[in-house]
Amino acid sequence: MLSRMQYDIMQSSGHAIGVLLAEMQEENELFASASTLQCVEAHLLVIAQTLAHLSPTLHRHLLQLDWHGWERLHQLLVQNLEPRREEVWYGINALVPATLELIAQLRRQEPGWFEIDY
Repeated sequence: MLSRMQYDIMQSSGHAIGVLLAEMQEENELFASASTLQCVEAHLLVIAQTLAHLSPTLHRHLLQLDWHGWERLHQLLVQNLEPRREEVWYGINALVPATLELIAQLRRQEPGWFEIDY
């Protein structure tokens, strides 16, 4: 049940990032909009924190995930360190899509791990 909740949290944050960026034409638009950037960074932090709390089993089955990239982004966001533009942009364009796809693949391969038991 926990894995399913974590999956849903990450999917929701990934979707929210997509919605926030949908109207933007280029990278500079995001970094010129402090409020949108703050929302995007908040969703990136949610994903990073959720990944940090995955079970060891899921962690072992997601070896292709860029764990170092997520850890670095998490550190920058939690500690509010600057500059972090490159890491945020990498998170949006590489980490989020790859992570969501890898977790979706794992869910298809091992659906029992993501069931909600009542």
